[in-house]
Amino acid sequence: MDLRENLVESYILIAYVPPVLSLSEKISSRATYYGLIIGIDTYRDMEIPDLDNPVKDAEKFYKTLLDHYTFDRQNIRFLKNATRADIISSLDELAQAVSPEDNLLIFYAGHGWWDENANNGYWLPSDAHRNVKTNWLFNSTLVDYLKEINSRHTLLIADACFGGSIFKTRSAFGSPDKAYEKLYELPSRKAMTSGTLTEVPDRSSFTRFLIQRLTENNETYLSSEELFSSFRLAVINNSDAIPQYGEIENVGDQGGDFIFLKKNRDGQ
Repeated sequence: MDLRENLVESYILIAYVPPVLSLSEKISSRATYYGLIIGIDTYRDMEIPDLDNPVKDAEKFYKTLLDHYTFDRQNIRFLKNATRADIISSLDELAQAVSPEDNLLIFYAGHGWWDENANNGYWLPSDAHRNVKTNWLFNSTLVDYLKEINSRHTLLIADACFGGSIFKTRSAFGSPDKAYEKLYELPSRKAMTSGTLTEVPDRSSFTRFLIQRLTENNETYLSSEELFSSFRLAVINNSDAIPQYGEIENVGDQGGDFIFLKKNRDGQ
């Protein structure tokens, strides 16, 4: 109201445009990338031959994640020559720590085995005994943990003999033209392995080319399917192994994919 008692109205128009976040900004603000890296090459049972390279390969893979992708050291559990109890304890911890917005990568290098009569596959921890399965890690146990760990995306990478036994179903390739936003939005439970139901060599072309492609990648986003496609033929052409990729059945896959998020030049 002015001095003559006239009513005066004033309006202030504020134009607000909410910031548009990139996918990398959304992921960084909401999600944590967890890792469980396992390398086993020394066995207590003299009847199980030691290996030369799994721990070295696991160390290289661990360093690649830290140097090139958005994994923090405190969120990666690195187990060298782990016992069954070590692996189970780490899976229990992850089941408590991982939230529905988080992503989990599990990498295993070591002996594996397939029991055709039991129709089951196994990882052999360092305290496994050849003729007693007490300390073997059953695929069925691992699958139960993948159900329990309530992540948005879980990717399992296994470089072991008979690694393909983790699959109940196989999907060679899905839809590579899907937008990364959509791939990330839909939960996934994927696996890639160094072979099928066969033995694989100790000196692994699978892990060598896996690490090479991760290191050479310059794109901000790299889906696990794109990663697998980029080195599959290199493995086949340089070994007798045929690597596999697909969904793990009945653990919550909805068609999405694990996205590797490249660190920027500042290491963020």
